[in-house]
Amino acid sequence: MSDLTPSPRGAALAEVMRDFLHRSVIPAEPVLAEQLAAAPGEWSTRPVVRELQAEARSLGLWNLFLPGHDGSLTNLDYAPIAELSGWSPKLAPIAMNCAAPDTGNMELLHHFGTPEQQQRWLEPLLEARIRSSFCMTEPDVASSDATNIRTAIERDGDDLVVTGRKWWSTGAMNPDAALFIVMGVTDPDAAPHRRQSMVLVPRETPGVTVIRPLTVFGYDDRDHGGHAEVDFDNVRVPAANLLGGAGGGFAIAQARLGPGRIHHCMRSLGMAERALELARERAQQRVAFGRPLAEHGVVRQRFAAARVELSSLRLLVLQTAALMDTVGNRGARTEIQAIKIAVPAAVQRIVDDCIQLFGAAGVGGDTPLAEFFAGARALRLADGPDEVHLESLGRAMLRTAD
Repeated sequence: MSDLTPSPRGAALAEVMRDFLHRSVIPAEPVLAEQLAAAPGEWSTRPVVRELQAEARSLGLWNLFLPGHDGSLTNLDYAPIAELSGWSPKLAPIAMNCAAPDTGNMELLHHFGTPEQQQRWLEPLLEARIRSSFCMTEPDVASSDATNIRTAIERDGDDLVVTGRKWWSTGAMNPDAALFIVMGVTDPDAAPHRRQSMVLVPRETPGVTVIRPLTVFGYDDRDHGGHAEVDFDNVRVPAANLLGGAGGGFAIAQARLGPGRIHHCMRSLGMAERALELARERAQQRVAFGRPLAEHGVVRQRFAAARVELSSLRLLVLQTAALMDTVGNRGARTEIQAIKIAVPAAVQRIVDDCIQLFGAAGVGGDTPLAEFFAGARALRLADGPDEVHLESLGRAMLRTAD
């Protein structure tokens, strides 16, 4: 195992992040709730988010997710900071301009965009002047197999014409999402993994219709721009809007999803840690059957089991981050799959135990526990369901054994 010690700069920024989280971000959560309640039909970025972004930027907590970019960190250095941001998933990632789907979209533009595409879209995304959406999943096909995608991207002279329907397009409800990155089929006769391409579609292009928001266990995720079903009806854009070349869509998607998966896992660990902290306070204060919950053996056992599991998974996440830094995302593929399988499922179980300890209060809206549970459960589908990763990881292990 490689050295998992953060650099001096990474360690210093983690302490800055810890202070920012507890001093500014968590206290701002009720402010965000008030601002969302005051305008229930709006999907735009709320004022409290802008205020936190200004503070985060002044502290140097800005765009840290993108290795190789000015001011960014290695994956290993970023991991503890991303975990801390998971304590407040509604506010901390977006405050640092490190929230999905913009992070993945910025990575695509950074690695595959032309200078013109980067100037038009990457620079304003890095400045948080706009937001974006990633449009890959489709309602009519099993999108866990990306070769099923049917949205058509057809060449017509100097233009590309996009026709199809997408859903679970994260961020698309936010009117600030000026860019949609759309995956579709450019050559249906090519090999299965060479049929797809990605195209940059400005939101205001004629034929783009955001049909409806989608909810996750009833949560609309308005703070991050929601998830939407989007129709593309003969949407015409310049051929220069193709991202990374024709036929490269599948490979580009995999390049995007790898870092996204580890970011999700990093933040999920933070969600679990906050859930445990809330449960610890509850267990010490709540009395049942004549003594505090903290004195009941079953409660102690669950806390102990959660600590062992989280500490083990944190090491696996850090090891994966170090591998990504040294051998690249492709070289760390099996480790990325392993954490994507293990972390969301474990966090879901741990948060569920914390809900159980809280009793009826755990399923309500007075704590973030119910929303944490919904988020962890959704991650077992997002960026590939558990079964796909288990199958792929098992295949890779047996191939190595041969």
